[in-house]
Amino acid sequence: MYRSHNCGELNASHINTEVTLAGWVQKSRDKGFMNWIDLRDRYGITQLIFDEGRTEKTVFELAKTLGREFVIQVKGTVIEREAKNKNIPTGEIEILVTELTILNAALTPPFTIEDETDGGEDIRMKYRYLDIRRNPVKNSLLFRHKVAMEVRKYLSDLDFCEVETPYLIKSTPEGARDFVVPSRMNEGQFYALPQSPQTFKQLLMVGGMDKYFQIVKCFRDEDLRADRQPEFTQIDCEMAFVEQEDILNVFEGLTRHLLKEIKGIVVDKFPRMTYDHAMKTYGNDKPDIRFGMEFGELNEVAKNREFPVFNAAELVVGIAVPGTGNYTRKEIDALIEWVKRPQVGASGMVYVKCNEDGSYKSSVDKFYDQNDLSTWAKTTGAQVGDMIFVLSGPADKTRTQLSALRMELATRLGLRIPTEFAPLWVVDFPLLEFDEESGRYHAMHHPFTSPKPEDMHLLETNPGKVRANAYDMVLNGNEIGGGSIRIHDKATQQLMFKYLGFTEEQAKEQFGFLMDAFQFGAPPHGGLAFGLDRLVAILGGQETIRDFIAFPKNNSGRDVMIDAPSAIDESQLKELHIKLNM
Repeated sequence: MYRSHNCGELNASHINTEVTLAGWVQKSRDKGFMNWIDLRDRYGITQLIFDEGRTEKTVFELAKTLGREFVIQVKGTVIEREAKNKNIPTGEIEILVTELTILNAALTPPFTIEDETDGGEDIRMKYRYLDIRRNPVKNSLLFRHKVAMEVRKYLSDLDFCEVETPYLIKSTPEGARDFVVPSRMNEGQFYALPQSPQTFKQLLMVGGMDKYFQIVKCFRDEDLRADRQPEFTQIDCEMAFVEQEDILNVFEGLTRHLLKEIKGIVVDKFPRMTYDHAMKTYGNDKPDIRFGMEFGELNEVAKNREFPVFNAAELVVGIAVPGTGNYTRKEIDALIEWVKRPQVGASGMVYVKCNEDGSYKSSVDKFYDQNDLSTWAKTTGAQVGDMIFVLSGPADKTRTQLSALRMELATRLGLRIPTEFAPLWVVDFPLLEFDEESGRYHAMHHPFTSPKPEDMHLLETNPGKVRANAYDMVLNGNEIGGGSIRIHDKATQQLMFKYLGFTEEQAKEQFGFLMDAFQFGAPPHGGLAFGLDRLVAILGGQETIRDFIAFPKNNSGRDVMIDAPSAIDESQLKELHIKLNM
């Protein structure tokens, strides 16, 4: 037996108990005649004491050879600690060691294994197995486990069945590049890793598994950022014989359950917002509603004056930013430069200060009088002491730019409070979106999304106006889940493929198996997938997902710890009938 207790459970009730502990040496304090060592495992830290007057000489001398991160086993007696530490659960006691075994010596780690480490991100990624020993990473992984267990508990209690679906599948167009896997036994042919289990969960509905879920790995070969990884985890769900309202109720319930059980927060019924309203009011389809700064459209009150920039714009739109009326010209100029960066792309910005005396001061004073600016304030909801920031240009582009500014200002002003949670549903997405590059429509979600029945007639005349039976759950400005009611009959699915530009042959080649299945009695069905990594990070009060993944990739999609991806041996390529063109 390597240990009778862990390093986080001993307290004053164990005094005079003989115990065996094992773990890593966190640090030591050698006073010559007395040596204290902090022993760490997953559960906490226990202080060990080696006393020249009470510890056998060989044990006492061996303790002096211990370095940081040595793996050791000790036996001894729990005694009361003289200098108590109220910051840790074991702070009232220490172990007077009688036996010491070095289970494994350790090199000095390349960074300190402390909550506040001296290691940069690159070095910690390279030695991720050491980084996991640190409390912030360890606790993030334990937090993820807790969330996953609550998900399984909630769905299982509602009679959902967890079913595994395959990882080696057929390449199908789902919006991102596939990772492909060559098949040695089928020369010249490839599997693809699933971007999602979409078609399989629909086939499970055809198979009669009317409530399915899976916590599953998905793969997308796309450019990365803080909240993306090439492999990520979904809480994937599907239900048969349901309408949209049924699905919203179930998964709103799951989110409320997680907020209550994990965070101790009770949230009432989630608000709902149409896609069109979200875009018009917040400039994106995943609005953060923890704070205001809703868009005020100013076309009627700002155009047809003497200011040519606004006159030439498709849209003039502004936001009132609370408490910024005292910004200096230097601060305003810095914001103007911020929106002009390539990442945002605005050509400039107009501002209006709402002065304490009720007057207005603007960068376009010579074109607009006080009555005009007062109307701008009413339209944007500006109050005394606020500042109005106005952008103009092509409608969609300008809304996106103002949305970026809104989020940046909210961050600077401390309005995005991690301990506050504001969930909502965004519904009634467009079914299709037009791609200028390819010159055709693409599915906004995926080809199996059902159109709203009342909009079906628009497919021929105005396909861009057809709404989807689709919905996203948004939490604190992040899309944490999305789904739709699916098409479940062959005729409608064939029609959808037609409007997406598939020939009959292409549709049969890509999705013939699904179309065939629909002919054997597919029930009405729909579902939703949560992004587990992102959901856990938000619940954990973080913006990025990396620390909630045990072994993440960097922004280039590399695992620097194991050096992957990497070249493979020529003999392996020969077996796969592959020749590299480099």
